[in-house]
Amino acid sequence: MKRIILILSVVMLASFTACAQGNKDNQTDKAMTLVAYFSATGTTESVAKKIASVTGGKLLKIEPEVQYSRADLDWTDSSSRSSRERATPESRPAIVIGEKGISSYDVIFIGYPIWWNEAPRVINTFMESFDFNGKTVIPFATSGGSGIANSVKVLRKTYPAINWGQGKLLNRASGTTIENWIRGLGY
Repeated sequence: MKRIILILSVVMLASFTACAQGNKDNQTDKAMTLVAYFSATGTTESVAKKIASVTGGKLLKIEPEVQYSRADLDWTDSSSRSSRERATPESRPAIVIGEKGISSYDVIFIGYPIWWNEAPRVINTFMESFDFNGKTVIPFATSGGSGIANSVKVLRKTYPAINWGQGKLLNRASGTTIENWIRGLGY
């Protein structure tokens, strides 16, 4: 009888250990995805949160050292901050990095609003602040009227060594739309 109890105890312990290891592996897989985003008005942030929810990834807000004001974002004013940055391709607005990093992530979703058919220059600052070697970067964007294709084309040309995944414009995207896109990526 003692022998049966001992055998059952060992089997139960092995089962619990296997379950705990399985949960640990799932947590590790989720920790390998980062959803980094820049959002000037909250629109891109909303989409980033949905992507993080679907992927189990961690959110990282790309924050400029100097936040953009409403006047800074006025695209009809050629002297606005965003207009000046756009007109100067080498512009790299400073970002708050702190202790944030990307080294432990294999897949990085990177989100931004489309400005003049491109990613805002603050995205370039982010891309140049970290080593993306061995990582897959998947762009997503929001826009009032432009598609994502040109912004991705420019990013791919500017950073050709990065392994770029298929990007998507996600204006007012539902959770289902985001889930289907992510599944289509083989995620």
